[in-house]
Amino acid sequence: MFLPEGRSFELSKELLEGSIDIHVHATPHLPSSPRRLDPIEAAIQARDAGMRTIVLMDVFQMSNGVAWMVNRIVKDFKVYGGLILNTAYGSLNPRAVKIAVSYGDGAKFISFGTHSTHYQASREGRLVDGKFIPLSKLYPEFKKEEVDKAIRIPVSGEPGPALEEILRIIAANPHIFMNTGHVSPEEAIRLVELGQEYGIKNMLVATAVTKASTTEQLDYMVKKGAFIEYTLAAYTHTTPIPKTHYYPELKYAAIDEGMGGEVSGGIRLAAEQIQELGADNCIIGTDFGVYTLPEPVEGLREFIAALMDLGMPIDDIQKLVKTNPAKLLGLD
Repeated sequence: MFLPEGRSFELSKELLEGSIDIHVHATPHLPSSPRRLDPIEAAIQARDAGMRTIVLMDVFQMSNGVAWMVNRIVKDFKVYGGLILNTAYGSLNPRAVKIAVSYGDGAKFISFGTHSTHYQASREGRLVDGKFIPLSKLYPEFKKEEVDKAIRIPVSGEPGPALEEILRIIAANPHIFMNTGHVSPEEAIRLVELGQEYGIKNMLVATAVTKASTTEQLDYMVKKGAFIEYTLAAYTHTTPIPKTHYYPELKYAAIDEGMGGEVSGGIRLAAEQIQELGADNCIIGTDFGVYTLPEPVEGLREFIAALMDLGMPIDDIQKLVKTNPAKLLGLD
């Protein structure tokens, strides 16, 4: 394959203008997992790069509260936030979702957990003597404290009262999008099916699900009305490095995204899947904010530049970073 003509650093910067990063972790975090920048800095950098908006994500709190504060300080720019249903909020907690709808600037998304899904919590771990060992095997108390309290989505039958109430709240607030969170591919399919059944307008298949799914599974969820997320963090060099992503206990440092010992596929795989699924159905973001990675604005530019080098048409890239995230957020 020949490299396309017209690629340049300047063009990658130009494509940031009007772009949206739906996955930025620049909110407060644990001292054991330092951040690269704070949410005010992230908003200013995005604004100054000509971006349209960013969405703040926080595994510990409703980031729409942080967004409210940022929007009072940073002029001529608006950021959004939402709620990730981790064990810090009691996992499937309808009351937390009700509060998130109105808290601060109001939630823009509801996610069904990151580290607090049973699928991820039961697989989180690290390499010990060259072999990958789940934390639940290393520390029996981890299973009781986290795995047993994590979110499970029934893949058949009735959703159950808590999940049903949460789905109804999201459906009743069409400005909020549903994020599958880090559930299994089968659970994500069920969530997307339920989202369609309950009338949820905008749905996103989280990048952790994207990496674990087959192209056929992703295509099925696209046909059910979901966007597919690809974040650069899931395909970068820091993925196999154990970090305290969620747990304050240092001993629970774990490998993220895919729960394996290496980055699988890389950006080429992401680009090939996007082309196969159709750029109209996918969104790219960074998932940046951790101090081992570049600042989110630069991360998004790098993702754009990598896709250009892989020959992706500029029109498709604009869909991935502008048109589709704007649709997901209900901005257009």
